Amino acid sequence: MVYCAGIIFAPMQKIGILGGGQLGKMLLQAAANYPVETFILENDANCPAAHLCHHFTKGDIKNFDAVYAFGKNLDAITIEIENVNVEALEKLSQEGVKVFPHPSVLKTIKNKILQKEYYKQHEIPSPEFIITKNRNDIQQALHLLPAVHKIGEGGYDGKGVQFIETEKDIEHGFEAPSVLEKMFPIEKEIAQMVAINEKGETALYPPVEMVFDPVLNLLNFQYCPASVAEKTRWKIEAIALSVVRNFKSPGLFAIEMFVDKEGNVMVNETAPRVHNSGHHTIEAHYCSQFDMLWRIMLGYPLGHTDAIVPSVMVNLLGAEGYQGPAVYEGLNELLQLENAFVHIYGKTQTKPGRKMGHVTILSHEKQELVHQAAKVKQLLTIKTD
Repeated sequence: MVYCAGIIFAPMQKIGILGGGQLGKMLLQAAANYPVETFILENDANCPAAHLCHHFTKGDIKNFDAVYAFGKNLDAITIEIENVNVEALEKLSQEGVKVFPHPSVLKTIKNKILQKEYYKQHEIPSPEFIITKNRNDIQQALHLLPAVHKIGEGGYDGKGVQFIETEKDIEHGFEAPSVLEKMFPIEKEIAQMVAINEKGETALYPPVEMVFDPVLNLLNFQYCPASVAEKTRWKIEAIALSVVRNFKSPGLFAIEMFVDKEGNVMVNETAPRVHNSGHHTIEAHYCSQFDMLWRIMLGYPLGHTDAIVPSVMVNLLGAEGYQGPAVYEGLNELLQLENAFVHIYGKTQTKPGRKMGHVTILSHEKQELVHQAAKVKQLLTIKTD
């Protein structure tokens, strides 16, 4: 601390981010508003976040030595992906480096088996499941079919998930520790973002309604606010708070849920970080998810989560059949749309289904949001020369 004429000046905090993809990039864009010195650890020196941080370190976020060396001189550290070396974060935490969220949370969430057991332990509603060591174990649980087989570790963005609808599909299951989860009769897929600070104070964003690409199993569109009954929204919020509070850790969390026709709510998965389901908050809300995480890490008051105006967020995905240097066909036309905010992530290489950017559209009319979202998909194609 520095004292001057009765005023206390806190030194600029040094905060690191493990991972330099689009989430890291958007975190750094929000960091420009705060007194913080930023550090990135990422294997790719050309990653989207590399040119926006104060200090870039090339290294493997899954390697103990790389993560420990990166974090030991920092005040705090956070993640943009769960697949990081938790053991190094545990050691850093023991030595006084703040980790958002706590390493214990990451250890639970990065493993889908531990995550499901966490829900069961804390009586959080989640679809019925068993743990499987290999495909043969599915044969002993045919009563759960149709079901979803989720690999314990390493899955992301629709990868590591197989649908086992009948006994014939068992051959597509995983030969590794996994979760076999009974399919839930989904009417809507919802994401609820919750912020919690070191005092235990919480702030909830309005729940959003997600629409997934049925082939890629990736988020395609997302509407905010979600069209759900008031009682269902209360359930969503209460369940999300239960998930987060039982972690006993500050941070920003995205809880993905299923809702059926009767308004029953089940937790699907939790992300302990800024998330695809919160991108619309940059333009559509008073405090974006990225701004919120900086407030939490720097010890500032939680931000105002209300929506300024309803929105739809559209993911921009690499086109099928193209892999190589990215070309954005129709970008000029896309930029002519009114009330549309275009974010290109800066990834030099495209491939089918890769998240290359997103567009947020604002309107008080739901039909206008639906129309404009479809128009975005028609106008822009991400391909190669």
